[in-house]
Amino acid sequence: MVKALLLLAEGAEEMETVITVDVMRRGGIEVTMAGLKGSDPVLCSRDVKLVPDKALADAVQSGPYDVVVCPGGAKGAQNLAESDAVKQVLQEQEKRDGLIAAVCAAPIALASHSIGSGKTVTSHPSVKDKLTSAGYKYSEDRVFQDGKVITSRGPGTCFEFALKIVQNLQGEEKANSLISPMLLKL
Repeated sequence: MVKALLLLAEGAEEMETVITVDVMRRGGIEVTMAGLKGSDPVLCSRDVKLVPDKALADAVQSGPYDVVVCPGGAKGAQNLAESDAVKQVLQEQEKRDGLIAAVCAAPIALASHSIGSGKTVTSHPSVKDKLTSAGYKYSEDRVFQDGKVITSRGPGTCFEFALKIVQNLQGEEKANSLISPMLLKL
């Protein structure tokens, strides 16, 4: 079974979290939403509470994962960027050449933890300068993949973002098969 770990921190952007998890699960990926601070409900950026499947400390015991996903949201991304546990997870994933995906403001967590240094990324426009000053090349594409790092811009790009993850892990045919049933217009 192909496995994904989604890092859920207080202040995460709800749509980026739920859309990405939903599309990956539709694509046959076993997704674990791991709460950065435990398994209690997490208050997201628009006051929606999401319940993690388990605490990050417990989720890492079930690894390795085929992809580690970081949703954005300004506060959520900052919490990921400041977490030693997230640093360890991302560095291990990069070390074993596993896929890493970050959307919206979450690429600042990649920069904070020295993940994918020198690669080309995209993000929410509000964090572009932080990424370029950290040495990343920058793309204005809605979704951009450079090697094993997939980045995307925001809530409105999350279907494309999640489909790119599915494409990488389950193949293009599987990713394309999800578009019509969800009535997506890409």
